[in-house]
Amino acid sequence: MRNSGENLTEADPEKQQVQSFRAFNRFYTRQIGTLDESLLQTGYSLTEARLLYELASTKGVTATALAEDLRLDPGYLSRLVTRLCEAKLVRREAAPNDNRQALLTLTRQGNLAFASLNRRSNQQIAGILGRLTPDRRVRLLRAMRTVEETLTEEPSTRPYVLRSHRSGDMGWVVHRHGLLYRQEYGWDERFEALVARITAEFIEQYDELRERCWIAERDGESLGCIFLVKHPELAEVAKLRLLFVEPGARGLGLGTALVRQCTQFARQAGYRRIMLWTNSVLAAARHIYQQEGYRLKHEEPHCRFGKDLIGQTWELDLAAVR
Repeated sequence: MRNSGENLTEADPEKQQVQSFRAFNRFYTRQIGTLDESLLQTGYSLTEARLLYELASTKGVTATALAEDLRLDPGYLSRLVTRLCEAKLVRREAAPNDNRQALLTLTRQGNLAFASLNRRSNQQIAGILGRLTPDRRVRLLRAMRTVEETLTEEPSTRPYVLRSHRSGDMGWVVHRHGLLYRQEYGWDERFEALVARITAEFIEQYDELRERCWIAERDGESLGCIFLVKHPELAEVAKLRLLFVEPGARGLGLGTALVRQCTQFARQAGYRRIMLWTNSVLAAARHIYQQEGYRLKHEEPHCRFGKDLIGQTWELDLAAVR
């Protein structure tokens, strides 16, 4: 059933975003049955089932710690714990170092109840995933990871890999550059056109002995990129181009790793110098270049992407920096 809400236009994007968020919430809660009186026909509410899960996963936790971790009102949590204790699923025991605190643990009956609940939950999710093709399943799980990481304050520390380019990567590079630089700096479509030209030239004139594109990837998701290409006129000079790191992957040292990869490859390929062109507003990128040993050689104002900018040329002497 679809709500007949107000007509949203591009003039109120924030309201549209809120409505989209709420629509997803309604869809997802329907999918997993959280609106039912009892979760998976077990007789337990969603919150009670979550408490059983937490107590099965963590031995001897206090109600205070549970309330903080699950962001539950302490009074509400206390009433739920009392109900589970009365049902002989949970027991309270005095903390060994503080009699004022009680440790919560599952009883034997509580462990049996959790095992049944856990089995039914696994069967439910397996049923949902089983209806999907392998490609759609991967898309779903990747989207769920994106939601989790986007709403988590701390960046994920799972490892990433740097790989060579393959089919589909150039489209991603152009799309993400065009979209993100519009959002963060207000640059217009002319910047996206520049990125498209650079990627097209890279593919059409690719020299595998002297040029590279690296894509940073984690769990099949692209997180960043960088290119090292030949200078069109100077044989001993390489050009670093299109350093990009997704906002959700910032803080992992990914930009530094990509720039360093270019330095290492340039030495192996026999280049003496690396040049790059950037803009003064890209402070984070400039800091990475400076840390790697690049020196500012020239700067000049321009208005190429619909903004008044200061273009900068930086250079790395590979013989001077080790």
